[in-house]
Amino acid sequence: MATVAIASGRLSRAPLRHTAPILLVAPLALYMAAFYALPLASMLLRSIADPTWTMENYRRLAGDAVFLHVFGTTLRTALIVTLGALAFGYPVALALSRLRQGAATLVLIIVLLPFWTSVLVRSYAWMVLLGRKGLVNEALIATGLIDAPLKLLNTPFAVHIAMIHILLPYMILPIASVLRQIDGALLRAAAGLGAPPRRVFLQVVLPLSIPGVAAGVLLVFVLSLGFYITPALVGGPRDLMLSMLIAQQVDLLNWPYAACLSTALLAATLLLILVSLRLPGVRDVLRTATR
Repeated sequence: MATVAIASGRLSRAPLRHTAPILLVAPLALYMAAFYALPLASMLLRSIADPTWTMENYRRLAGDAVFLHVFGTTLRTALIVTLGALAFGYPVALALSRLRQGAATLVLIIVLLPFWTSVLVRSYAWMVLLGRKGLVNEALIATGLIDAPLKLLNTPFAVHIAMIHILLPYMILPIASVLRQIDGALLRAAAGLGAPPRRVFLQVVLPLSIPGVAAGVLLVFVLSLGFYITPALVGGPRDLMLSMLIAQQVDLLNWPYAACLSTALLAATLLLILVSLRLPGVRDVLRTATR
């Protein structure tokens, strides 16, 4: 009888063990379905079924010079911001991985500090810095480097520098995480074999950090594609991003074309992610994160 009871207890716990993960994920799945999947499906449907079933909006995209120009500007801006974030972020991530615990914690707080303020506030701060009477122009005039204020605000430079500042943590954190996992014995072995610090970095550290670089590049580039607030505030008419064009169409109540543009942006982002996931570096980072 005891054996039967134990066996039945095991059988009763077995279904619970299999259903527990589903029950834990169910609230999030329902939330995402209600507030993300359904609105997304509604947007996709509106692009082809408002007011009637037609693919005219998508056929219009191929010959729309405004869309092609804005899409090119969006890709160019995302690429420049990603390269800039990589150039500024990699040295910081390398220093973060080599500092002692106390100093590394302080640097990490400084890196994460932008997350504690709104993107809107940070964008307005750059407007104050780069304005004709902003701190940058006032400092340049005070030092005698220039005689008249430079036009820094409402330029591509302002858009790039502000977006790099806002997105920099997304580049630093993945790279620093991978750099911290590099075995120090490899560096000591390379140095012991006579490799100078430059060769140790180029032949050991840099190749092993590629997974973090790939993950950071993917994050920053994807986020840059959909940026709206910062380009709208610090950019000019020539810095129109695809998200801003979508907002303009919504203001004009041109919902079908706005939905079509949104679908194009979503498709470009998903295509980029799918291509990136085929890269060994990104796969390695995701595999490590899910362990």
